[in-house]
Amino acid sequence: MPSHQKSSSSSSSSSSSLSLSSKKEAIFIFSLVVLWYSSNIGVLLLNKFLLSNYGFRFPIFLTMCHMSACAILSYFSIIFLKIVPFQMIKSRSQFLKIATLSVVFCASVVGGNISLRYLAVSFNQAVGATTPFFTALFAYFGEPGFHLFGFIMCLSATAARAFKSVLQGILLSSEGEKLNSMNLMLYMSPIAVLVLLPASLIMEPRVIEQTLNLGREDKFMWLLLLVNSVLAYSANLSNFLVTKHTSPLTLQVLGNAKGAVAVVISILLFRNPVTVVGIGGYTITVMGVVAYGEAKRRFR
Repeated sequence: MPSHQKSSSSSSSSSSSLSLSSKKEAIFIFSLVVLWYSSNIGVLLLNKFLLSNYGFRFPIFLTMCHMSACAILSYFSIIFLKIVPFQMIKSRSQFLKIATLSVVFCASVVGGNISLRYLAVSFNQAVGATTPFFTALFAYFGEPGFHLFGFIMCLSATAARAFKSVLQGILLSSEGEKLNSMNLMLYMSPIAVLVLLPASLIMEPRVIEQTLNLGREDKFMWLLLLVNSVLAYSANLSNFLVTKHTSPLTLQVLGNAKGAVAVVISILLFRNPVTVVGIGGYTITVMGVVAYGEAKRRFR
């Protein structure tokens, strides 16, 4: 066979292999996003049900339950199931970044959970997907059930989530301090629990007594807390994985689309009112996600 034919055949085979690899990667990332969406929306709706409709009014304690589940399940997955190899912390700098991520993560989740006590899921997600100034303006003039404290907590949670995405992107991708997703969660979850436990006992003084009382009145409460905590582990793990395989910016864009999906489901389940401004905002969000995806595809 002439050399130019061999070269052409080799080039064609290489191109085919790259195409197959790209398709597998795209399917893998799509599966991660689906897992992240379903887990995240499940946690959001269960949080709303527990904190607003069920009478379990302890957002800090609820976040501590989530982080406890993340610590236990991460340890079990790494040490016993050996899904990924165990990684040691390499430096003080790396530990400080993990600790900072834990505290910021606590702030974002607690702020989001507190806001769910006062705001509808649709408005909670709208704040997370838009700029603070226009959200505040539209909310003040047109959002049913607007609550200032809930709104401030939601804005704080949104800012913390953005910072968290960048920080976790560094810890998952930096050559010198790279950790895989499960090990990152294994280290940050206990730190988060240590921060949340005293905060819950101080700021929610009757949390243990009232939680036990609710558990005695309704045995299903423990099952709800367990399912909620396992979903939180799944949401956090898939969040890290999506960040690792895409980027912090892509995570934020996908998160906005997730918010629009969560809004539709919450309206159907909780029947909370939504305004014309809100519908316009969700439509713009979805259009923005489509435009971002198309721009990324063209310039790849």
